[in-house]
Amino acid sequence: MKTRLCATVSLGCLLFAGLAYAQGEVAAGEAKSAPCLACHGPGGKSTNPEWPNLAGQHEHYIARQLEDFKEGRRSNPLMSPMAMALSEQDMFDLGAYYAAQPEPTGEADAGLVERGERLYRGGNTEIGAAACIACHGPTGRGNPLAEYPSIAGQHATYVEVQLAAYRSGERTTDENQMMRNIASRLSDDEIRAVASYIQGLRPAE
Repeated sequence: MKTRLCATVSLGCLLFAGLAYAQGEVAAGEAKSAPCLACHGPGGKSTNPEWPNLAGQHEHYIARQLEDFKEGRRSNPLMSPMAMALSEQDMFDLGAYYAAQPEPTGEADAGLVERGERLYRGGNTEIGAAACIACHGPTGRGNPLAEYPSIAGQHATYVEVQLAAYRSGERTTDENQMMRNIASRLSDDEIRAVASYIQGLRPAE
């Protein structure tokens, strides 16, 4: 009985691992990305700062966000209906395509860099806000295995909107409320400063 139970558990773990580390195909993702061009731009570099850059983002993170939109864990009047038509393989293919594209680059507001860098690298111990660098790394590339997204070069406007959504509780897709706990402690000015700093981060530095 014990042997059978262990075998069943092991098989379940293997199946879970297979799903967790499924792989998309870049060529297939490129073919499927045509509907994404209008908002996210060629190669995943959007021209509207309210819409995120997808270029260089981790494959599994993109797939997970698409799944969240499809299942209603995230909501957006444009993205939610787009995600409804996607299969799991579509999501991974799109993730693979965008992950293979060159990372975006941007510029930080010179007047906000010092404060933004201080928050990003050191957090704010007085208010209990953790440093962004702990999860997103010194260059903003995140951690693909932990599904911490790459944020280097992301539009400051988009980052501000997402941090505000975490702060208000509108967005709840963060593991263990990590982002909500941090954002809830940040003022509007602090969010603006760290978002600008993130926009100026260079992944290859």
